[in-house]
Amino acid sequence: MITKPSHPIYNIHFGLVCLSSLLFSASFNMLIPELPEYLSSMGGAEYKGLIIALFTLTAGISRPFSGRLTDTMGRVPVMATGSIVCFVCGFLYPVLSTVSGFLFLRLLHGFSTGFKPTATAAYVADIIPRERWGEALGLHGLCFSTGMAIGPAIGSSIKLYFSMNILFYASSLFALLSILILLNMKETLKDKERFRFSILKISRKDIIAVEVLPAAIVTFLSYIAYGAILTLIPDWSQHMGIENKGLFFMVYTIASLVIRFIAGKASDQYGRIRVINIGLVLLFVSLAVIGFADTFTGLMVGASIYGIATGILSPALNAWTVDMSHVDHRGKAMATMYIALEAGIGLGALCAGWYYQDVIAKIPIIMYTTAVMSVFALVYMLLRKRSQLT
Repeated sequence: MITKPSHPIYNIHFGLVCLSSLLFSASFNMLIPELPEYLSSMGGAEYKGLIIALFTLTAGISRPFSGRLTDTMGRVPVMATGSIVCFVCGFLYPVLSTVSGFLFLRLLHGFSTGFKPTATAAYVADIIPRERWGEALGLHGLCFSTGMAIGPAIGSSIKLYFSMNILFYASSLFALLSILILLNMKETLKDKERFRFSILKISRKDIIAVEVLPAAIVTFLSYIAYGAILTLIPDWSQHMGIENKGLFFMVYTIASLVIRFIAGKASDQYGRIRVINIGLVLLFVSLAVIGFADTFTGLMVGASIYGIATGILSPALNAWTVDMSHVDHRGKAMATMYIALEAGIGLGALCAGWYYQDVIAKIPIIMYTTAVMSVFALVYMLLRKRSQLT
């Protein structure tokens, strides 16, 4: 019997989009470990929670527009827009060197992740057959996570040996390289439209793709923890005497990279629901460990488990969203999922920063609270499965 050959996902277009995403994620993530201290040095310590919250606010607000533009103007232009915002912001941080100027830039910078990931996920779904979406999105997520791993480590090293301004310029350089790669990518949207302002007119039905709400709910609940981690881990690391505040992010992302080699394929083979449930259980364990840790080793163990949990959840949630989406509205579907993601991160960062107030003893309590959110997500998944069986 002749078997049909598997569709090759390792082609030039997929390779380019992965490389562009790696550079893009490194561009804005290399700033994260140093921003809390940078804001404090300007006299804005009480606004630490806004570092991530403002970023995710505009990312979430821009999702319906990026989804609409992705489905009308094309995937590549929207991806380029996200990278261009990162490029510009890197040069503006040293110029707007007041607390208000910094917070304004965090608001502006958020548009980058509001545009690029939405269009990228739609692009990957266009060039990869349905039966391999989990694998492909897992591999793409691996590259994105690689950028998240090297970004903070590189960023902290640049700050340590050079200056914050050099770090901001390096962020712009990575974004520029991401843009240059996009110039060689072939557009996949067949019926493209020219830009006109009427495209930006968004109605209620353009904001949320109702069919993917189950994935969005789980995404929201599971990413609240990430907002808290981005806000608190730099100070938590410093409290434990860890000089490179990007080390936690590097360890958890490496763990995420390793598991993504099998997590995407596992969701294709065993189903999204089963894999997501496993990821949620590990997410709970990781957050409990991070909160309980009072040594370098304990924190790194927590980072590793957290990386495994997110490495399992991310490709499965992305693929589940694409599974439930309408073929002509993939941009809107991915935008819906990312709105939930940004809302979770933003809420987690805002609440963590508000409660934390530079009191180290409060960090474990915040971690345990975010762990409870993962339990809510798991309960929702189990109740949803039960309702479908009855």
